[in-house]
Amino acid sequence: MLSTNDYHSDYPNHWCPGCGNFGILDAMKSALAGLGLSPEKILIVSGIGQAAKTPHFLQCNCFHSLHGRALPIATGAKIANHHMTVLVSTGDGDCYGEGGNHFMHAIRRNIDVTVLAHNNGVYGLTKGQASPTSMEGMQTKMQPGGVIVGAFNPLAVALSLGAGFVARGFSGEGDQLSNLIQAGIRHRGFALIDILQPCVSFNRVNTHKWYKDRVVPIEENHNETDLIAALRLALGTDDRIPTGIYHRMESPSYTDRIDKLKDKPLTDHRYRPELLKALLND
Repeated sequence: MLSTNDYHSDYPNHWCPGCGNFGILDAMKSALAGLGLSPEKILIVSGIGQAAKTPHFLQCNCFHSLHGRALPIATGAKIANHHMTVLVSTGDGDCYGEGGNHFMHAIRRNIDVTVLAHNNGVYGLTKGQASPTSMEGMQTKMQPGGVIVGAFNPLAVALSLGAGFVARGFSGEGDQLSNLIQAGIRHRGFALIDILQPCVSFNRVNTHKWYKDRVVPIEENHNETDLIAALRLALGTDDRIPTGIYHRMESPSYTDRIDKLKDKPLTDHRYRPELLKALLND
């Protein structure tokens, strides 16, 4: 039986004390242990940012890619071996900013990966510039007069693009977040878990207390298969922030649609260079 210690890494961690990433990391370990996934069967892909450092602190396979480019790497890995559990650890700037185009098309393809988007409303690694999810009016070093555009709504965008699993968690609610991660991994297809978290160094608005005063679990009678109900939650305008599963509906994933992968993963197919040569010559 696996425990959270099986995912422990001795890599030195330099996150700021009080950073929400610690809670997310603990929830990830708890979720992986709860699913009984051994480290060698897990791949975590990340981009650039404080959230992207997460795989360093886990004992598993990892690939640290370029800024905003985690999803293409994760897509390639899942196509190469669709039996591997693939997660993407990314930040709001990394995923919704630099990686926004990849975010959109990964949803469209319904690639079977679980995206854990650490959403702290700033670019934490590069010292606090506004990110796509920064609240309008929020002041930063780069926006001393306040952010002048509205915040990107990742849940509404994911839902409108047809994402089959859309959820929101909070780094301060570890048990719920662990359960959401487990549900996202079990879901066959693209799964987005937008994880709200404080940045104690650069975001003085969305603090841990600010979130604790606003996050509420989604009501038990919410119909997870009702897309319109999910959109209403995502577009809510009051001061409450619902956490939990907004929408869940399975459909064939990208690799399910590839006939050659139905009997075995691509990594188990014999490489035949003569076929490639003939194709190129043609």
